[in-house]
Amino acid sequence: MAKYDYLVVGAGLYGAVFTQQARAAGKSVLVIDKRDHIAGNVYCQEIEGINVHIYGAHIFHTNNKEVWNYVNQFAEFNRFTNSPVANYKGELYSMPFNMYTFNKMWGVVTPQEAQAKIDEQRAEITGEPQNLEEQAISLVGRDIYERLVKGYTEKQWGRDCKDLPAFIIKRLPVRLTFDNNYFNALYQGIPMGGYTKLVANMLGDTEVRLGVDYLENKAELDALADKVIYTGPIDAYFGYKLGTLEYRSVRFETEVLDMPNFQGNAAVNYTDRETPWTRIIEHKWFEFGTQPKTVISREYSSEWKLGDEPYYPVNDAKNGALYAQYKALADQEQNIIFGGRLGEYKYYDMDAVIASALAMCKQELGV
Repeated sequence: MAKYDYLVVGAGLYGAVFTQQARAAGKSVLVIDKRDHIAGNVYCQEIEGINVHIYGAHIFHTNNKEVWNYVNQFAEFNRFTNSPVANYKGELYSMPFNMYTFNKMWGVVTPQEAQAKIDEQRAEITGEPQNLEEQAISLVGRDIYERLVKGYTEKQWGRDCKDLPAFIIKRLPVRLTFDNNYFNALYQGIPMGGYTKLVANMLGDTEVRLGVDYLENKAELDALADKVIYTGPIDAYFGYKLGTLEYRSVRFETEVLDMPNFQGNAAVNYTDRETPWTRIIEHKWFEFGTQPKTVISREYSSEWKLGDEPYYPVNDAKNGALYAQYKALADQEQNIIFGGRLGEYKYYDMDAVIASALAMCKQELGV
């Protein structure tokens, strides 16, 4: 006799949303996670009084009012606005590309002058762009591409821009204003107290077992519940029998510095090819910290291999076709729902994960 209505595999955002909604609908839920903490990749750990984003910067932004209202039940969000800075060989530029960027790059002062310069450089590409390099130049011109796009993108993907498909940067935000807000989203901020607290509030008093590997104990865990919500990698669920889906991975070097301010901004992107890291995050600025010390993380993008933490799905044609085969297998499974970034093999922002989970809850729970 099953003890729970649902077994939720993974205590990240998708699993937490489902758990909260299921509990609110009067269902019994057991949550398990193979890591030793809740909150998945949005996990924050307090170091020197600073909520450190252990798996990389997570900045909540959305235009979806339903999602915004939903998360605000579980945390108060601050007014953090993402305004990254690009460092190219010691020269600093505003991101996204805006009038500050164009003034620094070319000395132009008016939007008309900036537009003329971009148009002049874009003209280099005629016809349909064949790769990422051509796509970028056709959007922002060669100067910005060479300094602010090329090196960063090649580090991020581990491939030459000429060998990357154009669709990866279908659009680069170009603003003929002095607006430094990177995300063009109506709602934006960081949960005060960090994401771990947000997820803990969503899970409430639900039973959570950490350090439990679902796939190693599948039969006995399945027997505990009528239905399973699985948020792990879909190919791992099927024992990789059709092959492995590809991801990009990220490695972090985090250190505590005995100073109050290292770089004056939450994110600085290093856009030259020679600097090995892609960016440095200074975590205290997510919550406007005044601590005497600071914590920084250097990010290194890397090729993913089995056993590494999967971060970004490589959503190209080959992997899309393989995922479609796994999805067909998943659709034949009884009493299991696959969801989230790994379960659906999608490059999801946080708000999209939550929207996907809420949509599934409506279908599954009728809420």
